[in-house]
Amino acid sequence: MERAMPTAKRDGAVGTATDRKLRYEYVYDLVLAIMADRGLQPGDRLPSTTELAEIADVSSISVRRALDELERAGKITRRQGLGTFVAEPRIASDPTRPGELLHTLLDNDGGLPPVTTSLISIGVGLPSTTIATALGVDPGQPVWEIWRKRSIGSSDKILERAVLPLSRVPAIDQDRLANGESLYRFIDERYHLTDEYTEQAFEVDTPSSWEAEHLGVAPGDPIVRVRGVSFDAEGQAFDCFEQCYRATKFTFYTAGQTRHRILGPSELSNWSVAPLSNPSY
Repeated sequence: MERAMPTAKRDGAVGTATDRKLRYEYVYDLVLAIMADRGLQPGDRLPSTTELAEIADVSSISVRRALDELERAGKITRRQGLGTFVAEPRIASDPTRPGELLHTLLDNDGGLPPVTTSLISIGVGLPSTTIATALGVDPGQPVWEIWRKRSIGSSDKILERAVLPLSRVPAIDQDRLANGESLYRFIDERYHLTDEYTEQAFEVDTPSSWEAEHLGVAPGDPIVRVRGVSFDAEGQAFDCFEQCYRATKFTFYTAGQTRHRILGPSELSNWSVAPLSNPSY
């Protein structure tokens, strides 16, 4: 037997609810209640804007604002000409877990999402003073700069940059990376470099136009930017990395404490690598 759709009149009147909260906030909560009461699953269609306005006894302007907020929160998706649908749940990630990115994604109801990797670019450059200090190298020493894009399922994407000193990683197998193989598995096998622990800084940011293009988001959309340093068992840094996540698609978990603290706010201001022209590497 199908459950009745929740209505404003069950709680008395919309006016009673809006005495305590704004109308769009009432609609926001109402949509979440409809999803819960009906047991709606990702991809299921929600009532139209007109239907929600009638149910809540509010204007369509209030409904549209509520839907805007729900979409920003990652609860719903809207498809032009088709309607409003329940969004896929956020992907759980623990970036503090050691190893390749796949190991940082948490098991969700017994299964991990499929991850595919595409290589964007490999270059050699000179690190900023910030990166050189984090890696324990001279600013004039060259580093690898490797950009890759991760697709999770069909659309969710992560941009990842690795900065590795040539003094510790003399060569990179570009063919292996182009085939989607793990960078960190390669440097473990070739150079016996494994991240014993990492230090990371999280920042809510907006993407550059280049990042927005690769992530498939608008330039003003929020992203979570993770910058970090990987240390080997001897406490020596060998990798500065940066990851850009679509903010509304992920939930982050973290635990524990690193042994170093080198990534304060002032150390995040210049996280750049100047490309070398005609590098002989």
